[in-house]
Amino acid sequence: MSTVTNTQKKAPAGERVADWADGRLGIYTLAKANMRKIFPDHWSFMLGEVCLYSFLIIILTGVYLTMFFHPSMNEVEYVGPYVPLQGQLMSEAFNSTMHISFEVRGGLLIRQIHHWAALIFLAGMFVHMMRVFFTGAFRKPREINWLFGFLLFFLGMFTGFTGYSLPDDLLSGTGVRFMQGAILSVPVLGTYLSMFLFGGEFPGGDFVARFYSAHVLLLPGIMLGLVVAHLILVFVHKHTQFAGPGRTNNNVVGMPLLPVYMAKAGGFFFLVFGVIAVIAAIASINPIWAIGPYRPDQVSTGAQPDWYMGFAEGLIRVMPGWEINLWGHTLVLGVMIPLAIFPLVLAAIAVYPFIESWITGDKREHHIAQRPRNAPTRTAFGVAWITAYMIMLVGGGNDLWATHFHLSLNSITWFVRIFFFLGPVIAFVATKRICLGLQRRDKDKVLHGRESGIIKRLPHGEFVEVHEPLSQGELHRLTAHEQYAAAELPPAVDENGVERKIGRMEKLRVKLNKGYYGEDSQIAKPTVEEYKEIQSGHGHH
Repeated sequence: MSTVTNTQKKAPAGERVADWADGRLGIYTLAKANMRKIFPDHWSFMLGEVCLYSFLIIILTGVYLTMFFHPSMNEVEYVGPYVPLQGQLMSEAFNSTMHISFEVRGGLLIRQIHHWAALIFLAGMFVHMMRVFFTGAFRKPREINWLFGFLLFFLGMFTGFTGYSLPDDLLSGTGVRFMQGAILSVPVLGTYLSMFLFGGEFPGGDFVARFYSAHVLLLPGIMLGLVVAHLILVFVHKHTQFAGPGRTNNNVVGMPLLPVYMAKAGGFFFLVFGVIAVIAAIASINPIWAIGPYRPDQVSTGAQPDWYMGFAEGLIRVMPGWEINLWGHTLVLGVMIPLAIFPLVLAAIAVYPFIESWITGDKREHHIAQRPRNAPTRTAFGVAWITAYMIMLVGGGNDLWATHFHLSLNSITWFVRIFFFLGPVIAFVATKRICLGLQRRDKDKVLHGRESGIIKRLPHGEFVEVHEPLSQGELHRLTAHEQYAAAELPPAVDENGVERKIGRMEKLRVKLNKGYYGEDSQIAKPTVEEYKEIQSGHGHH
């Protein structure tokens, strides 16, 4: 009599569930293709991670705060533990914010983490976009991803504005009143927009509820979708990398996403969370109990918006109070002109990748990040814009500058008015010269090597410094960048003697192209012949 034994063992329950899910969702196949994706390693690439982690912290803390906040402008009497405000009438929004700050366990800390994370998110977005701008990482095929990043920054500004307006304190109420006055200056549409936002005359009884819906649902939902789309495109296009040995437009040199990069990213998330928590614990922000509830007949002293709104505030503060009367209507140019400049500046930032692509005529894909010094005109434009922004930030806080440094308010205002136009020009010229100087230094370093600090006396009495030759990797890094020839207009007549028709836009493009790639915009890289001549000892070494 023979017996048959079943040698097949049953798989563990977890493995069977995983196989079942993979057979229907294809998770394993998808993970296998993407979890080993390579990411380059450079400190500047962590700026984007700071933005992502700050955004996650904002969402987590925001969910907690929504459990206790009441977005209502109904008046109630304060009976909480903060004695100076007891018995005062205030909105339910302000009362619930006081409740969160003084009676909910950990409420004040969560409030401050939420506010600081929002500021750090926008600061990270600003610096991250500047990193992308200065290194040319927005070039094809990443123009759409640049737009996604710009929209995230733009929406983040208004999400932050609606957020700090929700407590209905005197500081935020002053800011909302400022915004409402700016809206009213818009011809024809201004009054309709104001009625739509406030449900009637300012302050109305609905704006907190309306801002709340936008702050916790509409704007974060759009931003979350943009974050997902941004990350998907980073996966699709692969990450940019700086020039170096073995790095080309067709590969990525770095660490795999799993497990190395994920482990480092996880640790970095907790590091960012910890730093924000420490800042929130030791640095008070928006102490509404010291400011009090909003009243339309009062204005808080030193009312300032968060830093990212300082540019718009500065434009309006330093603009002369010009007005014109047309057909019985008054046009407030002192507000209208800044309201027109601000969106134009934002639009220029959004479409810059397409403008540069048109000027340079470069339609190729780029996956190698540029060193800012090797694109001096673009770098100068970026520094000029930052200079204009910082000058207007001073204008947006001209009263605080005047009181803290004992200066004349009018003098600060005139300084901002003048240097808003003069400062960016000076910054542009200085930055471009610095970039060209750095290019010359790189060229000299390639040809002569690194200065060793060792002085040697030659037989005929001359003293020279000994230079150490650069490694091959360093030589490649300093000479890997591309150099472009400036565009030229075609001949006035073609080969058949027929006059060419050259449009004004083409003439403008060629002129701008020479500004980017002309003789005064780049230093020629050292040639192989020059290098060999120096290394052979015929040149000074």
